Amino acid sequence: MKGFKVRKNTIHHILFWLIYFGLNTFRWGRYFDDYAYSFNSNVVEFSIHIILVYFNLYFLLPRLIPNKYLIYIFTLLTVVLAMTFVRIIFTYEFITTDVFKEAERPGISVFDFNYVLAAYIGQLYVIGFTTAIKITIDYVKNLQKTKDLENQSLENELSMLKSQLQPHFFFNTLNNLYSLTLEKSNKAPETVIKLSELMSYVIYQGSKKEVPLHDEIKYIQNYIDLVLLRFGNRVNVLFSITGVMENHYISPLLLLPFIENSFKHGTDCNLDKLSLYVDIQIFKNKLIFKTRNKKTNNYIDSNAKGIGLKNTKRRLGLLFGDDYNLIINNTPHNYTVTLKIPLNGNNKMSHY
Repeated sequence: MKGFKVRKNTIHHILFWLIYFGLNTFRWGRYFDDYAYSFNSNVVEFSIHIILVYFNLYFLLPRLIPNKYLIYIFTLLTVVLAMTFVRIIFTYEFITTDVFKEAERPGISVFDFNYVLAAYIGQLYVIGFTTAIKITIDYVKNLQKTKDLENQSLENELSMLKSQLQPHFFFNTLNNLYSLTLEKSNKAPETVIKLSELMSYVIYQGSKKEVPLHDEIKYIQNYIDLVLLRFGNRVNVLFSITGVMENHYISPLLLLPFIENSFKHGTDCNLDKLSLYVDIQIFKNKLIFKTRNKKTNNYIDSNAKGIGLKNTKRRLGLLFGDDYNLIINNTPHNYTVTLKIPLNGNNKMSHY
């Protein structure tokens, strides 16, 4: 892969010089109406150009910029002046004794000040032009590299948050199963099956960036069924869905912590009959998710310092930036969550 990249860069450099040489030869050949002279003089001139350009880009710049810029400027100007004299001498000895043809003035000496200055500026122009190209390319590469590193960092953080969420969920579920086994409940086998389905979803779907919305909602329904196996008739869950689920996608395991939190609030309070409301609406590539449950005045939010809800808020920020809305109302008698998020890959992490 590295060798291929080197060959590709080499081809780009060769094409650049061939195109530049061709255009310059055509330009001066047309100006003098002498393409043979233009070609021969450009052979000499471009030989000097290439030496100076690569000396500047790959020797001076890496060693002297940005810490020794004064030394860099002095060295560059001195080397360019020396190579300018080399170019003038080579042109005079091997190409033409007609000095400074562009000036259209006869009798100019080979080291005429204006001639040397024009040649000197010509060398600096090429160096400045190629340096600007090099800096631009490096800047674009660094931007992409920075973006890749940022994306990888966010991807790693999302994976870490998911890995924290899953043990948190299974810990709560296994506690439920443990309670049923202590009671020797005939609901325990059904609980194991439900738990198996949930684990399968987490393992095979939880690692994906997005899953069909239908699968995520089915996962939530399985979770609710599993919790109801423990609490039975003491808890009444109203779960409503409006809108079309087909062809919509969502980040997996994103909504579950709110469901968990709703059950935590609702089932830990001292009420004989509990009602939990879960509402999902799909409208114009937006998902509106709501949960609501009652709670007592003396309820202590044991989940406030937990990782589930905290991690979910962090995931929402990583996935959607500012393109989501989360409202949590925690009153003495009710706990309500309203979440609005975009669907179908409209999140900044879906482009990885």
